[in-house]
Amino acid sequence: MLSSKITTFYGRLPSLGLASLAGTRLAHSLPDLGYEYNALEPVVSADIMKLHHLKHHNTYVTNLNTVEEQIAEAAANGDVEKAISLQPALKFNGGGHLNHSIFWTNLSPNGGGEPTGDLMDTIRRDFGSFDDFKTELNTKTVAIQGSGWGWLGFNPTTGRLRIAMCANQDPLQPTTGLIPLLGIDVWEHAYYLQYKNVRLDYVKAIWNIINWSNVSQRLDEAKMAN
Repeated sequence: MLSSKITTFYGRLPSLGLASLAGTRLAHSLPDLGYEYNALEPVVSADIMKLHHLKHHNTYVTNLNTVEEQIAEAAANGDVEKAISLQPALKFNGGGHLNHSIFWTNLSPNGGGEPTGDLMDTIRRDFGSFDDFKTELNTKTVAIQGSGWGWLGFNPTTGRLRIAMCANQDPLQPTTGLIPLLGIDVWEHAYYLQYKNVRLDYVKAIWNIINWSNVSQRLDEAKMAN
């Protein structure tokens, strides 16, 4: 019974590539950015990118591997209480790894401007205009209390785009059912060294490095899987 419960919980995080508890567990690793740490300047400084990627994201990866080992041990020992007590750490660190792995690909030194093709058509259909979409995502993301993420997601049930906020490192799809397309990290470590406490300036500036090709690809994949 314990193994089935834990496997069900893991099943909500398919993008992590978690191995079955009955088999060999695959360790997670820090993904490459795909660009240099200074490539997103002046929007995001090299110092922030190094701190964010090498320290914060890497910590989520390290802690995720540790908590998975602890859960596997609890499963092997039939320790239900221990397994349950570890689930918040799995959600936090697993979410941190998932969210940042998406975030890095959502950004590009060649980004910015506006999307084209099906993505733009879908944004206009669901939000009225691209400017209306940006305003809504900016407003809701800046208003997040404490730390969290602003998301553009795809609803596989309705086939429509939706904006959603997630607290802390809660992953979008397991939390809301929306497939993540574009995320904006508003934890202070993502911007404070450069933008201080003016979150709005950071959120406005990040549009200049959004990788619309990546967002479009994610939309295409979400529609194909639906």
